[in-house]
Amino acid sequence: MSFIQRWFGSGKNKLEQPNISFGRYSDAYKETEQYESWDESLAKFDKEKYLEAYKAFFVYLRDDKEENVKWWEEKDGLRFEIYQGSRKIVGFANDYKVRVEAKIARASKLKRDFLRRLMEHNYNLRYSRFALDHDNNITITFDSFVLDGSPYKLYYAIKELAINADKQDDLLLDEFGMLEPIETGHLSELPEVEKHTKYNFIIKEIQKTFDCIDHGKLDTERYPGAVAYLLLHLSYKLDYLVKPEGYLMESLERIHRLYFAKKKEGTKEKNEVLRQELQKLIERPRADYFKEMYRVTATFGITTPVNHDRLAGFINGELGNMNWYLEEAYEEIALAVPGYIVGYCLFNYAVPKPDKAYLHFFYQVTEAAYFRDLGFRPSYYDAEKQVFNQKAIRRRVFEIAEENKLRFPHLNPNFGHLNFSSMSMFGKSYLEMIQMLNLTRID
Repeated sequence: MSFIQRWFGSGKNKLEQPNISFGRYSDAYKETEQYESWDESLAKFDKEKYLEAYKAFFVYLRDDKEENVKWWEEKDGLRFEIYQGSRKIVGFANDYKVRVEAKIARASKLKRDFLRRLMEHNYNLRYSRFALDHDNNITITFDSFVLDGSPYKLYYAIKELAINADKQDDLLLDEFGMLEPIETGHLSELPEVEKHTKYNFIIKEIQKTFDCIDHGKLDTERYPGAVAYLLLHLSYKLDYLVKPEGYLMESLERIHRLYFAKKKEGTKEKNEVLRQELQKLIERPRADYFKEMYRVTATFGITTPVNHDRLAGFINGELGNMNWYLEEAYEEIALAVPGYIVGYCLFNYAVPKPDKAYLHFFYQVTEAAYFRDLGFRPSYYDAEKQVFNQKAIRRRVFEIAEENKLRFPHLNPNFGHLNFSSMSMFGKSYLEMIQMLNLTRID
């Protein structure tokens, strides 16, 4: 046993943690066997063994932790179920055709503006389409002859269908009162304590950010860039830590789109728009939040896979922007810069597994009270005493490295670089530590 292992312990007696998911699901973290199944699927499709190809394709899609894909054979062909968030996607394939469908909602009435909305969505879809079935259920469907239904096409078609089905159900139900929920039996309600903790966190963090902008030491009228860091850090943090569905998820995605849209508005004008969007979240009834809080299973991710160099480059390009705020003792704004970096990367990218674990741990330290309220132990920071649990932090950094050593044998985080003099200095030094990691991989 090495000196570091003796110092931190073997990690065999870890505390049992709550079963709570964070952040956006990614299908980028597949095992070697799944990639082999993908190759098998392509080979069998080329040999015109279509159903065998599709079985191998579902092995490639399946995430055993999520239990997200099921398939079985019947006399007339192959049937399958795929889960994406709040929606169950069902499909059927035989030697001639493949058809996939997800039910979105049931319409008691059909209004013109609603049907126009669906037609507008269809214009933007490449493989699938919104439709009405005989029972006035709103569905999104895809079908193809198997000759044209290669694993490549099937992957992108089902992904498009699944992501749009998952996203649009809550949005359409929220906007159009004549719609009724449908096929929600597979959803798992969150415990009431978790719902209240997440709701209180949303409201408190928005109000705290507004208070920093309105009553902080920095003249935010003169420094709109500081306000942008605060608002974006807040938005990405809520997206990752609350793991929202429906209206809240769309609101946070809209904030991202609005800020990075290539328009003539300056940073100050964009900040005003972002603040208006966040104000709507404060005014939204608690019950509406609770309706969208449930545990889901996913199959497809929407984040872009990137390597460690991409993450390190982003850290390098942004982290220096906090130096002036540190020198002038604008603590909250200084911390918002590494917070923005972490949140932006988790919102947009599927980073390598060790990087993702380290970015998650950044929140476990900087938002220690929230994790403590959710039931996670140990707590890595005492906000009242402004004291870090330094030994526990170093132990967790070491554990993440050990958990990934087989695939990343050169992963040796520099513990000595961590600075615990303040939360902002910790954030700066912690991201510099991540930036310096050697993630040379062995497959």
